[in-house]
Amino acid sequence: MSKYIRSQTPGATYFFTARLADSRSTLLTDEVDLLRRCVRETITRYPFAIDAIVILPAAIHTLWTLPEGDANFSTRWSFLKSQFSRALPDLSARTKTQCDRREKGIWQRRFWEHRIRSAHDLALHRTLIHTAPVQAGLVDRPSDWTWTSLHRDLATSDATAKAPPPVRFSTMGLKTIAPADA
Repeated sequence: MSKYIRSQTPGATYFFTARLADSRSTLLTDEVDLLRRCVRETITRYPFAIDAIVILPAAIHTLWTLPEGDANFSTRWSFLKSQFSRALPDLSARTKTQCDRREKGIWQRRFWEHRIRSAHDLALHRTLIHTAPVQAGLVDRPSDWTWTSLHRDLATSDATAKAPPPVRFSTMGLKTIAPADA
């Protein structure tokens, strides 16, 4: 059995990615109202702040800030995923393991987490969230995507704020693609 080592910093801000088991699914955008209700229920039961979020057809990218003295994001994700899954009808055949674990097979079992360590790190991940629909080829501009906190961020910023330009991951300092002139 795998033993995951997760950051456990109370009151910290974290970047998360949670994905559906079927990467071709559009369930999250098809059922976005249900997902929003489940997020509200999770926040009510286990408080946290959503600093940024984007809902893609088969993935969620989000920044959460946990309350002071609380580092238990795994319980929050477990509750959110289970509330969403339980509200949906059984759509497909499940394996014996999924039945034994009382899983519907909708979500990948794990989620990806990264503790934000600096203002630069926060800005980088906020840009990643806002530009994810462009990266996924779903829209041409971040502001064209409906299910993103970018609209909230722009509405609450000063009137001269503009949506961030689409940034390719290779220019974000992640070194995932070698520069063309290298």
